[in-house]
Amino acid sequence: MSHLVVRGRRINWTLVLVVGYLFYLLLGAMVFQLLEKQAEAQSRDQFQLEKLKFLKNYTCLDKQALEQFVQVILEAWEKGVNPEGNSTNPSNWDFSNSFFFAGTVVTTIGYGNLAPSTVAGQVFCVFYALFGVPLNLAFLNQLGKGLNAHLITLERWVHKPGRARVVQTLALALFLTAGTLLFLVFPPMIFSYVEGWSYGEGFYFTFITLSTIGFGDYVVGTDPNKHYISMYRSLAAIWIVFGLAWLALVFNLGADLMEKFLQLKWHKPGTAEEWVQFEPRVSSEGMGAGAQPTS
Repeated sequence: MSHLVVRGRRINWTLVLVVGYLFYLLLGAMVFQLLEKQAEAQSRDQFQLEKLKFLKNYTCLDKQALEQFVQVILEAWEKGVNPEGNSTNPSNWDFSNSFFFAGTVVTTIGYGNLAPSTVAGQVFCVFYALFGVPLNLAFLNQLGKGLNAHLITLERWVHKPGRARVVQTLALALFLTAGTLLFLVFPPMIFSYVEGWSYGEGFYFTFITLSTIGFGDYVVGTDPNKHYISMYRSLAAIWIVFGLAWLALVFNLGADLMEKFLQLKWHKPGTAEEWVQFEPRVSSEGMGAGAQPTS
């Protein structure tokens, strides 16, 4: 563990980091509660009001019958059946959709809007993930090494005599900008056009997906009123895989910079250990749903 001596007292900066992490979680909880709790209450009241109106318009139904019908709708939704439309809706388990689902399993995104309903499918999903998640991490690590190799080559090039350090900074900025445009800026435009979302909703879906958080409130190719090309979700799955590798690298860059900042912040010159040589990498840990890559 790393320590800092201030006025004769020994401070464990790792403990400070843990406290700061917990404080960040508590801060997030308070902000989300402040922003969302009232809206949830309004939605709940509106839903109850709509049920009362429905019972008044259809007097042949009683409250219990309506609640049973609502339960049927919820069970259908949980099994991936969209209550909108009719039986002619495209299958959730055609090859393109199944390919997309397989991608969400091995990448641990886990949207939650679709899952196997048969015992055989559930058992297969367990073993498929058991071998697929490590395979996916190995694949992402190889992509990360490829990206890292380009960064190292670029770093060596700019360190040659006559090339200022500002060139290195500009080159890294160009690398990050290109990836941001390719994986975070342009895709929401496509999703907004195809899905009918706003750009903000498309960007929200993009980041939540590539960070493997995967809430499942927005998922591409699920609107029964739209006709998608057969390869739409398969292409989206390929974009997700490469986007995961890039964003994991960015997260690790940020994690390394934060660690070095904390060392700079909490260690006096001469008391801190030497900084390790910066080397961005794709982590093989922390890629679970709802978790972010760590260094």
